[in-house]
Amino acid sequence: MTLKIEHVTKRFGKFTAVDQLSLEIPEKQIFGFLGSNGAGKTTTFRMILGLIDETEGQITWEGEPINYQRTDQIGYLPEERGLYPKLTVKDQIVYLGRLRGMDKKDILAELEKWLERFNVPQYIDKKIEELSKGNQQKIQFISAVIHQPKLLILDEPFSGLDPVNVEQMKEAVVELKQAGTTIVFSSHQMDTVEELCEYLCIMQEGKPVIQGGLKEVKRSFGKQNLFIHADFDLTFLNDFPGVVSQKITSEGCKLQIESEEVAQSILEAVHKKGLVRRFALEEPSLNDIFIEKVGKSYE
Repeated sequence: MTLKIEHVTKRFGKFTAVDQLSLEIPEKQIFGFLGSNGAGKTTTFRMILGLIDETEGQITWEGEPINYQRTDQIGYLPEERGLYPKLTVKDQIVYLGRLRGMDKKDILAELEKWLERFNVPQYIDKKIEELSKGNQQKIQFISAVIHQPKLLILDEPFSGLDPVNVEQMKEAVVELKQAGTTIVFSSHQMDTVEELCEYLCIMQEGKPVIQGGLKEVKRSFGKQNLFIHADFDLTFLNDFPGVVSQKITSEGCKLQIESEEVAQSILEAVHKKGLVRRFALEEPSLNDIFIEKVGKSYE
């Protein structure tokens, strides 16, 4: 069930949207694509789905290209939401489920389950245009998963949702993965990718900047974050051996250090100076890694 992207390039005239991208996305895992607007994420998704052809390279799933004969096994939530505003939720989902070869009885059973899951069973006979943007997004998500796909592609599934709905959506994605679905999603939110994904790819201007297993990516970065809250001035640590950078906060400072051994030396140094309220060593965040690799903060 592995999804393979091999030396894929996509050009639009003289513009190269995706440049020599090679990835292997493991089955039954959640894979995250990160990158700012224009990085090539949506173009990659459209090539995976066969909506546009790659200029070079090939994309295969289970060893075969994806085509219209396989759409009953694939779910897609596009970044540009596309529901019919005048249709009711029920009619909308029945229509899309029938296109995927489902029986109406099975569609309605699945729909009722998902509406209960998202705490909106009362919306089954409401028109799409009568729903809030967040609830329309829930219905769009249901339309992508109603047929229980083996491969699910989600383009910015959490954008525009309030924190409660983001958590509901994340829980649903994790449950689908546990049930055996391979999930690929893009996001601007590094913390979400960090929370959900075991594998990821950060793209910039069509090229992969960082890719691989999350644990391996963090381990290969080498550096660690050290948070210190204390009742005395910590600026002396800026020149401490092994300290890469220091950021002063309202309660103390955040240091980026070269190794755990450096943390031990710093602990001994600060304990001699007074009360230390917090001393916490943490692995680097994806944002730390992105700043180092790309040279600018990622928002």
